[in-house]
Amino acid sequence: MAAGLVKGEGIAVYAIIIEAEAGSKLAIPGDEPHVCQNPALCKRAVREYLEGLDDEVRGATVPWRISLADPQSSRTAAPGVPAFSAYSTNYLIDVAHGVIMDVEATSAHRTAKVESTKLMVDRVETNFNINPPRLIGDTAYGTAPMHAWMVNEKSIEPHIPLWDRTERKDGTFSRSDFRWDREANEYRSPTGKALRCDRRTFNTPRSRITIAEMIVYRACQCDCAGCPEKARCCPNTEIRKIARSIHEDVRNVARDIAKTPQYHQSRCERKKVEMLFAHLKSVLRLDRLRLHGLSGASDEFTLAATVQNLRRLAKLACPLQSFGGIVAPTACEIG
Repeated sequence: MAAGLVKGEGIAVYAIIIEAEAGSKLAIPGDEPHVCQNPALCKRAVREYLEGLDDEVRGATVPWRISLADPQSSRTAAPGVPAFSAYSTNYLIDVAHGVIMDVEATSAHRTAKVESTKLMVDRVETNFNINPPRLIGDTAYGTAPMHAWMVNEKSIEPHIPLWDRTERKDGTFSRSDFRWDREANEYRSPTGKALRCDRRTFNTPRSRITIAEMIVYRACQCDCAGCPEKARCCPNTEIRKIARSIHEDVRNVARDIAKTPQYHQSRCERKKVEMLFAHLKSVLRLDRLRLHGLSGASDEFTLAATVQNLRRLAKLACPLQSFGGIVAPTACEIG
């Protein structure tokens, strides 16, 4: 920041999976109770795992396999690759010169990546008083709650592709073919029929919000039965249903942002982020961890990010000086 390499005009978030130092042979089923008579005699990685069993983030789901060498690591796999234990390193990067502003080590789950982004953004705002106007990321961060957090709580423009499954590819009507009427709180089909969420009444008032934070709008059965467009609308069900997110207004804001030139520029700036991770694996050779536990992974990820920032500082802020045709490094580069 003192060298002027951090502009604070936009940040990008990205994460990759790094294999943990945990073999698949020393593993037990996740639902098998862990027996440890004296936790003080266990290794540090095992003690950290036992202390974090009640943590809501790491203990929300029971893993199907637990490594005895590094129980905090998560089993993951890619297409055509056997499953392996791994951690995820999350970077928060200023896109002006590719400077890493924060690092967070998490389990290799998508939900952990999203929560780590909120933590890093809050930490950068607290430590450096930087609240960038836009956040760049891939589709993994394009959930509706994530967009709502950025727009409503942080006033950050989400330059992130929406996680959208409303468009159909089988030739039937998509949700975009239905018109939304805000005042009436209903959808209108291409034939003018109403889809409402309050067709069924209850003695006890209900919010009608599902666990997935959606509100389901349904058409009347008599309308669908005699509709001439039923074959193109809901050929396999009796009535047509549309699930609308409670954050749909924020999603519409994200759709409008995706049409701007600044959004397309942000997509190009993602290359700086991807280059950092390519450098992390190909040059720094951080393709497998050497330390155990989440704290060990955090130490390795933080050291690697520090090295990458120092290399960037030496390249941009401390250029080579030439003396009589001989190129000599500056004191900053030697250090």
